[in-house]
Amino acid sequence: MDSYGIISLLPVLVILVIAVTTKKTLFAMTCGLTVGAVILAGANDGFVNSWFNYIYASMSNESFQWIVLVVAMFGMLIVLFERSNAVKDFGIWAGKFVKTKKQSLFMTAILGVVIFLDDYLNNLAVGTTMKGITDRLGVPRTQLAYVVNTMAAPVCLLIPLSSWAAYFAMLMENEGVTVNGSGMGAYLKALPLTFYAYLAVIVCVLQIIGVLPKLGQIRKDYARYEATGDVFPEGTERDLIEAEAPSESAEGEKAHPWNFLIPLIVMIAVTLLAGTEVLIGSAAGVVTAFVLYLLEKKMTFTELLTACYDGIVSMSFVMILTVLAFAVQSVNLDLGLANYVISVTEPIMKGAFLPAVVFIVCGIYAYATGCFWDLAAIILPIVIPLANAMGVDPILASAAVFSGAAFGSNTCLYGDGVIMCAQGCEIKSMDLMFASLPYASIAAVGSVILYLICGFVM
Repeated sequence: MDSYGIISLLPVLVILVIAVTTKKTLFAMTCGLTVGAVILAGANDGFVNSWFNYIYASMSNESFQWIVLVVAMFGMLIVLFERSNAVKDFGIWAGKFVKTKKQSLFMTAILGVVIFLDDYLNNLAVGTTMKGITDRLGVPRTQLAYVVNTMAAPVCLLIPLSSWAAYFAMLMENEGVTVNGSGMGAYLKALPLTFYAYLAVIVCVLQIIGVLPKLGQIRKDYARYEATGDVFPEGTERDLIEAEAPSESAEGEKAHPWNFLIPLIVMIAVTLLAGTEVLIGSAAGVVTAFVLYLLEKKMTFTELLTACYDGIVSMSFVMILTVLAFAVQSVNLDLGLANYVISVTEPIMKGAFLPAVVFIVCGIYAYATGCFWDLAAIILPIVIPLANAMGVDPILASAAVFSGAAFGSNTCLYGDGVIMCAQGCEIKSMDLMFASLPYASIAAVGSVILYLICGFVM
């Protein structure tokens, strides 16, 4: 598809500028979609048809439909956890072992490694698990969300049993990049070269320890907590949640974690057995919680049904934001944004500089558009022939693409990873983006340096 040139950047720029200035993500996304629909009105029989065509295309997208179902399942599970007091009991039980802020954040990071199958599962499950514990210890929600989000996509990238690994291995095989005839073999060889994933995790650990200082939004929210005792960022709207975790009591001393852990373990196990299919796993988790709480008489059948309904409603913001995100991605595709970015940067994708430039281009494109898996499918067919023609290892070039996708997943305001993590931690996507950007940028700069070195050495 032909590119509209520099005009193709306009919807993305509108979204970023309006989101930063107003801190209204839905409004910014709507404005970006509107700008794109105006530009493409001539190709879509007028502005009104253009705007609604993209909304319709978004809602007709199978990936969107899958995400909505997964989000609905998680919404039901989260509210079942809350209303059955499973989260409260787990928080009291875990509080016997987790006594400090650092311990709670290390536990969050470890859970991020344990739940490695998929970044959606990781972002939603870990935030839901830990927010009561970190609230009690005075950890701002943005600090929690930063750790959860950082341990999602990078860990999925580094563990070859995840959905990310399976998808990227398939793409490599489709492009003829294999080891012993296998795309997964090539992916395993690329793993040591996915520098951003390693550095993001290392930076996160250093931040938890205190070697790296609190920066940006996280620093601001720690100061806010010290002044007000509120762990939430300023302006956070709270519906189904409470700012303060319950304290231990005589009843709390008898609290056990199983009403929380059993559905979670079932969800992870079924997801793994179903070939990393998160939808089946999350449905199994909901059914397990429903039956468990009914048998234990924690809630009546009617209360359980009401909780499931309220859980779906609680995810309405995420669903609307996801509709707009997919619509904007369609606009970017029709505007030829990828083609324009590649045409501008292709002249400097040369020789030893290729891996570093590929990482930079992929990182910026993923951050600006919210496309991660799509990004790899678009750019690998261009990058791999370039690498072969210039004598650059195609496995190194592929690893740079995957690293760029992970950077975007950690930082994009309207990317599905940030949206899911923000929902799981009950904060705004904008707050999470500002919390993550300083540390993700440190890892990104380190990645550029390493890709430059490898470009010359390899």
